[in-house]
Amino acid sequence: MVHEMRYINISSLSEAEDELTKIGVDSYGIKAMVPKMNNVNVILEGIECKIGNIMKQEMLSIGGDVAVSRGTVDCSISQTDAIIMGTVKQLRRFADKISIQPFGLKKISHDIKELLDNLSRRTFIVKTPEREIKLGERTLIMGIINVTPDSFSDGGMFDRVDEAVRYGVSLVEEGADILDVGGESSRPGADSVSTEDELERVIPLLKELKKNVCVPISIDTTKADVARVACEEGAEIVNDISALRSDAEMSGIIKRYKVPLILMHMKGVPKTMQTGDISYRSVTGEIIQFLAERIENVRSIGINTENIIIDPGIGFGKTTQDNLTLLKYLKEFKMLGLPMLVGTSRKRFIGDITGGEPLDRIEGTAATVTAAIMNGAHIVRVHDVKFMNRVCRMTDAIMNG
Repeated sequence: MVHEMRYINISSLSEAEDELTKIGVDSYGIKAMVPKMNNVNVILEGIECKIGNIMKQEMLSIGGDVAVSRGTVDCSISQTDAIIMGTVKQLRRFADKISIQPFGLKKISHDIKELLDNLSRRTFIVKTPEREIKLGERTLIMGIINVTPDSFSDGGMFDRVDEAVRYGVSLVEEGADILDVGGESSRPGADSVSTEDELERVIPLLKELKKNVCVPISIDTTKADVARVACEEGAEIVNDISALRSDAEMSGIIKRYKVPLILMHMKGVPKTMQTGDISYRSVTGEIIQFLAERIENVRSIGINTENIIIDPGIGFGKTTQDNLTLLKYLKEFKMLGLPMLVGTSRKRFIGDITGGEPLDRIEGTAATVTAAIMNGAHIVRVHDVKFMNRVCRMTDAIMNG
């Protein structure tokens, strides 16, 4: 008898469950075996050698392993990074075992369990003042409406409010689930504008859009006064590219109006973000750490973290290689346990690879949107809604059936 053998790539708990179901495993068996099929690697940075040695001993005892620096065993170095390797089931057993150990291992145990819980989350619900938005069943599309004279791709498109409203309506007809309205360019090198100018650009448009579309409208601003007036006029989401760092009053606006908040990573400010120091020791690691700190800050001031959406900030203080790395390893952001927005549309790093001006970057954008969805994005922010809607539907079908 000839037996066929093949490798199966299991990249999530749901995929493990599907494979077991296909071969007829009973529900009890599925529950017991799913964790054994999903391997996880977790890195801890800068731990004492004695902690690394305890961790390695405990993980080896249950069939996993911990990689540490040379010199850890005899403590000839002061600190080491450690990579914990094992299945989900092994990591949970490991976390239980070290929870009673000294030297801060109880905190490490808690963090491992939280990380595993976050990695297993598939759907999220964010609540606006008007509705619940479910994320995770399909990719949502955020259509961009910039009412600015100097945005990198679509600056100066609209001379009158009615033109911008018609454009917004057309984006919804083409498949936009959210409209993101901005009155200040965040392109590299852009100057800031006054609160008065920004309000004059976005509020008349926001008022008219609310009369003509039924999808939620997001206000793209770093200014608390702009966010406040926008929320009073019906904006349901605040998209703050500064992650609450530009205006100390912004957090109060988020709390008062109970709107979802998009926290984005940016190194520097738009004026200087591509000309200053944009080097990273670990681009994904540093951005995850930044977002984790911002999330904790949000939690500490009483904002509901279940209403937070994270954005790694593609193109904001990153090199072309940084942006490619982020897209490739986007799944690592799942450890934060929050839904993710990714915006790559027409950006310069795409032109660095494919050539062409912003309007020539539609195919490159499609490739980045596909990669983002396959690696964990819940919302994609795009200019070309009709085209990218097809890309999203096809990628969702590949990922979810």
